[in-house]
Amino acid sequence: MRRKTGVFIAALLLALASLASPAGVAKPKATRAVTPILADSPMPAAAAVAEDDATLARWLADSAGPREIWLRQRDYHGNFVAERTVALHGRHGTRFVGNGNDTVITLKGAGSSIDNVTVRGSGRRQTHEDAAIRATAPGVSVERVTVEDSLFGIVLSPCEHCRIEGAHVIGRPEDPLQGDGIKLWEANHAIVRDCVVEGTRDVVVWYSRHVLLAHNRVTDSRYGTHFMYSHDSTVEDSELTRNVVDIFVMYSSRLSVLRNRLTGSHGPAGMGIGFKESDGATLVDNWFVANTTATYLDRSPRSAATPVRFERNRFALNDTAVRLHSSEEGLEFVANDFESNADVVAVEGGGDALGATFRGNFWSDYQGYDLDRDGVGDVPYQVKLLSSELTEREPSVRLYGGTTTLTLIDLIARASPVFATRLLLVDPAPRAGTRGGSS
Repeated sequence: MRRKTGVFIAALLLALASLASPAGVAKPKATRAVTPILADSPMPAAAAVAEDDATLARWLADSAGPREIWLRQRDYHGNFVAERTVALHGRHGTRFVGNGNDTVITLKGAGSSIDNVTVRGSGRRQTHEDAAIRATAPGVSVERVTVEDSLFGIVLSPCEHCRIEGAHVIGRPEDPLQGDGIKLWEANHAIVRDCVVEGTRDVVVWYSRHVLLAHNRVTDSRYGTHFMYSHDSTVEDSELTRNVVDIFVMYSSRLSVLRNRLTGSHGPAGMGIGFKESDGATLVDNWFVANTTATYLDRSPRSAATPVRFERNRFALNDTAVRLHSSEEGLEFVANDFESNADVVAVEGGGDALGATFRGNFWSDYQGYDLDRDGVGDVPYQVKLLSSELTEREPSVRLYGGTTTLTLIDLIARASPVFATRLLLVDPAPRAGTRGGSS
C-alpha cells in the first residue's frame, strides 16, 4: 500500500514540478529527447543515389566510390560494411533490414556518417555483439537513426570524437539476452545527445574519457547509464526512469551529474545512482524521486582528498534516500532537500554515516526550531533509529520492515532519544522552515 501511495505522490510531485520549483533547488530542465522524426535533407541535383541493394554494396566496396551516397525511401536488405570514409543520407522511410546474422551496418572509415534511417534485423550472437550500427574509427557521426529488433543498438568501439544524436533505440525487454542500447568502448570525447533508449540492457561507457551524455531519456532498461573505468565525463539534463538502476559508476573518477531526473527505480535492487570505488564526483540540481534507494555508495570516495559532493539535489518519496556501505570520509551532502523518504539513511554492516558531511540540508521530518529566524535550525538534525538496532540484534525483525510497527518504534525513538543509543547521521546546521530555504 505504501508503494502504491508513493508512486501516486511521485507522479503528482513531478507534475507540479512544471509549475514551480523551490528556491535554492533548481528544477531539472525538461529533456529535449523525443522520438526522432527523420528530417529529409534536400537531395543535390547531381547526388549519387543508391537505387538498390546491389548498387549500395558495390559502391561501399569500391575505394573510388562516391563519398556521399543518398538513399531512397525503400528497404535495403543485407549487411553493409564501409571500409572507407562515407556519408550515408537516408530519407523518411529508408530502412536497412539485416539478414539476421552479424551487424547490419559497419562504418570503418574515419569521419564517416549516417543519418535519417531505420536499422533492424541484426544477428543474436552475444560473443560477436551483433548490432544495428557499429563504428570503429574516429570522428564518426550517427544522427536521427531509429534502431529496432537488434541485439545491440549502436556501438562505438573504438571511436574517439564520435557522436550519436537524435537516435531512438527500441529494445526487446522480454529477451533475457538483450544487448546494450548504446555502448561506448574506448570512445574518448564521444557525445551522446537527444537520444531515446527504451527496453534495452544498458547504456554503457567503458574505458572512455571526456564523454558527454546530454538531454537523453532512458527507460525500462537495466542500467540507464553504466560507467566502468571511465573518467572526466558528464551526464546532464536527462531523464532516467523505471530502470533497475538509473546510473551506476564503477572505478571511475571526476564525474559530473547535473540537472537530471532519476525516478521510479523499484524492486530490491532499484537505485537512482550508485557508486563503487569511485572518486571526485559532483552531483548538482538532480531529482531522486520514488526509488527503492536514491543513492548508494560503496567505498566512494576512496580518499577524502577526492570528495563526492551532493549539492542542491532533491530526495523525495524514496524508500531509502542514502544507503552507505560504510561511513565514507570525503562524502558531502550540502543544501539538499530530503522530503518524505521512508528512511533517510541506512548503513550496511552496522556502521553509521558520521564520517560523511551533512550541512545546510532541508529535512522534512526536522523537529527543531529557529528562534532567531535566520533560516538555520538552532539544534542539529539527528537520525537515531531504534529499529536498526533491533534488526541488527534480531535479523528476523527485518521481515517487519516498512510496517506500522517499526515506523512507530522509530517515532518513539525520535520523541525520546534515550531509547535509541546509536546515532547514524548529524546535520549541525539544517535549513529550517520550508524546503529550499524559502520561508
